[in-house]
Amino acid sequence: MTTGRKLRVAQVITRFNGGGGRVALNGALALPDGTYERAIVTGGVGMDSEPSAGRGTVLHGEEAVANAAAGDLTPDAHRAGMEVVQVGPLVPQISPRDDFAALSTLTRVLAEGRYDVVHTHSSKAGVIGRLAAARAGVPRIVHTWHGFPFHEFQSWARRTAYIRLERIAAKHTDAFLGVGTDTVTTALRLGLATPERVRLSWPAVDVDAYATAPGSRAQARRRLDLPLGVKVVGSVGRLTFQKGPEIFVKALARLPEDVFGLWVGGGPMADDLAKLTARLGVGDRMRWLGHSDDVAAVLPAFDLMAMASRWEGLPCALVEAISAGIPLVATAVPSNQDLVLAGETGLLVPPEDPERFAGAIAAMLDDPAAAERMAERARGRVGDWFSPAHLGTVLDETYRGTSRRPYQRS
Repeated sequence: MTTGRKLRVAQVITRFNGGGGRVALNGALALPDGTYERAIVTGGVGMDSEPSAGRGTVLHGEEAVANAAAGDLTPDAHRAGMEVVQVGPLVPQISPRDDFAALSTLTRVLAEGRYDVVHTHSSKAGVIGRLAAARAGVPRIVHTWHGFPFHEFQSWARRTAYIRLERIAAKHTDAFLGVGTDTVTTALRLGLATPERVRLSWPAVDVDAYATAPGSRAQARRRLDLPLGVKVVGSVGRLTFQKGPEIFVKALARLPEDVFGLWVGGGPMADDLAKLTARLGVGDRMRWLGHSDDVAAVLPAFDLMAMASRWEGLPCALVEAISAGIPLVATAVPSNQDLVLAGETGLLVPPEDPERFAGAIAAMLDDPAAAERMAERARGRVGDWFSPAHLGTVLDETYRGTSRRPYQRS
């Protein structure tokens, strides 16, 4: 691709929220000024939200902003001066009718946009977006693996089907970014990418925004109206099976009465979790806070961040907690170990094990000096590589790179 000229780049993502959405937005914002025209092409509203427009529609600008789901980052992108497009049939859940409509509609949107680069994120947009970009004749196609849609908690048939879809999409991809070392090594082991087409990437977080200021702990606890003297264990993530919120609350039920639980994030499991919390008898010390647009204001209330995920790429929440100086307990799943080194920068526990999860939490709370030492070492691992500025440099080099996909329309 010719260097030295302004490039039109579209970021394509199914659900423009959470860690993946924030990384996509931060990366786009960090691209060198004056050298890119930036667009966000996002999916329609998922089944756990309330759409105000039909799934077959394509919305632009203010209309896309007005139809964005709660917590969606489309308004942020629009305020930053980016083109924003919402493709109605591109929804998170598997739906053959919607998926074929999304491929057709997205192909048209990308062709009309005359983009030089299409950069896809997430599993659904990653497959459909790359196929659509290839059909639209986009010169350069880039994909970020924030994690994989296949994992050990699936049936063999489902896992195999997802791997096959990734291999099909990989044939139409010029370059890959893999968030976390395990993501990259898994991709290479499975033959999803050749070495010259893949590059390690990290979550892009504005570290300074999460650095705690004097008094912020007390202020955060007052805002949340937390009882005096409690030890607060918190987590951040969508209320989904992947994130293991039911494991978190089952662990809390095994901890002493002076341990209080907080969870930041909404999602489809909210009602079931409220019932489980009541059944476990911890309703007076477990609070599901729902979505927050200002996680940085909530984190200082935590004495400990406890991530119960069944699988991950490398969650932004870990970087945010480390930046805020909060000790970590996390499940031993890819790629948490990039940041949580067992006994050095935090504690790792097996997934789906509330008893061991509770034991690790108790160990950290009972030894605050050791927890603080681990938190300090963790801060040493979050350097410039995790900044939006570094990601902007990586993207600029990747977008103007020379690697080529196996199948490319002449």
